[in-house]
Amino acid sequence: MAGMRGKQTVRGMFQSMAVICAAAGVIYLFVPHDDKADPIRPVDYRVELVTAQRAAPYPVLEPVGLAKDWTPTSVAYDREDSDAWHLGFLTPDRQYVAVEQSTAPPQKFITQVTHEARDTGRTQQVAGRAWQRWEGPKYDALVLRDKGVTTVVTGTATPEQLARMATALKPTQPATPTTPAKA
Repeated sequence: MAGMRGKQTVRGMFQSMAVICAAAGVIYLFVPHDDKADPIRPVDYRVELVTAQRAAPYPVLEPVGLAKDWTPTSVAYDREDSDAWHLGFLTPDRQYVAVEQSTAPPQKFITQVTHEARDTGRTQQVAGRAWQRWEGPKYDALVLRDKGVTTVVTGTATPEQLARMATALKPTQPATPTTPAKA
């Protein structure tokens, strides 16, 4: 009798697996999915931008006038971590560019956000300002140190694309609520 019970258990297990696989197959066939869809979802960074603009002790920069095919992919503002502002983008040719700003000690901050890039000793004129050129095994960067804040434009993008992002950076102010006119 014990031998018969073991055969029934194994057979029942195979029957259960067949039913589960059939159900999974049906679900796969009838649930819509798009294998050609872009897995990168653009983020709306306006709320975090306004928060950073109000909280940061420096002018928070955002790109103004970039082509629509530059896709924002990540955003963060961390007041506790030296007022760190991060805004990441994918370029039209799918390279990564990030804007990083912080009041942290510059050398440590730059090394961290550029993944160990090193100062080349060269500068590059971008929008009338001299940015330091940094190069690294993963990311290259343009670095600007100004009045207690370090701004880094970094990523896998070409030097021209990094410069394009740096050129687009503008300090914008958060919208202020308007008060109705008194009658």
